[in-house]
Amino acid sequence: MLASTWLQGRRKNRPEEAVLIRNILKKVSRSFYLSLIVLPRPVRGQMGLAYLFCRAADTIADTRILPYHERLPALHAFRALFQEDSPSRIGIDQLQQMMQHHLSQAYEGEHQLLLHLHDCFRIYGRLSSGDQYLVKNLVLTLTRGMEMDLTCFPGDTPADLRALPDMASLDQYTYYVAGVVGEFWTMLCNANLPALRIHRNNQQLSTLAMRFGQGLQLTNILRDVGKDLQCGRCYVPADELQRLGLQAHDLLDPTLLPQVRPLVIRLTDYTLQHLDHANCYVRLLPHRALRVRLSCMWPLLFAVQTLEEVCQSEGLLSHQERVKISRQAVYCTILRSLWCLVFPTSFPRYYASQRQRLKRALSQHAQQD
Repeated sequence: MLASTWLQGRRKNRPEEAVLIRNILKKVSRSFYLSLIVLPRPVRGQMGLAYLFCRAADTIADTRILPYHERLPALHAFRALFQEDSPSRIGIDQLQQMMQHHLSQAYEGEHQLLLHLHDCFRIYGRLSSGDQYLVKNLVLTLTRGMEMDLTCFPGDTPADLRALPDMASLDQYTYYVAGVVGEFWTMLCNANLPALRIHRNNQQLSTLAMRFGQGLQLTNILRDVGKDLQCGRCYVPADELQRLGLQAHDLLDPTLLPQVRPLVIRLTDYTLQHLDHANCYVRLLPHRALRVRLSCMWPLLFAVQTLEEVCQSEGLLSHQERVKISRQAVYCTILRSLWCLVFPTSFPRYYASQRQRLKRALSQHAQQD
């Protein structure tokens, strides 16, 4: 069970809570649940709990459950729970009261998550002090990115559309919402898994992990650009658009994709540089840490394949088209990655082949433009 190791040094836990958290995880993220179930037990529960907290914050800040003007106060109330030595039941009740009139609009998984925040915080209170600190730091940093969203973008309709000002802002945003996740992942595994306690590599792994997280987030940004535009958010930097003679509102016209394509190619190549650091991260993991290596291989390989789909998409700016890799590609990648566990030296070649395919796609589109 996912919560079976959340109490350091104990072998028993409340089974009803373990089942509750597991079921919510399945409902709110099937892709993350896939990576989670292959993690070693000593970190599986903390990872799942941390994800649920981050997903709760995202539900508050980034969905239409709450009116736009109420999201930032609700997010502040959520952050305040982690700034206390021990989150109070009163504080959790107050947060739920702020949202109770809107919960009926939430998806089932999000609804259940917000209703069961008390259970999540109860389990959080039983973590070791070190793991509590890591989860707390993760949530407080990640929610700064959500605050950045709510302050940079004044609304959630195309009429409210704004763009991040520059690449520095994009880098800061991707660190807040994803780079810190890579750092958290690494520090938690290092603290709880003897197989990863290689002190000479700790700082190097954390730096690479930060770039790993940013690369995954940049992939999501490129994949979801059309959908985000409809929500009033353009993560493509304004200064980069200006170099093409464009503004954020111009991207609402899907027929302008040929004009935007050179920038998409540059941002894709920039994202690939981050993923190259992720490749180094995976290669530095000890071969005996099989489960951790597998849980890192999958999102990396899926990201490179998704970037290839981004390059080839003719409807990238349309909110009606969802850019994603096929189910067959997912299954083939999973099977191939298992072979890489048996023969670790085959992973660099596998990543290199996927990278080469992407670079070839980038080159072809650059020549066409």
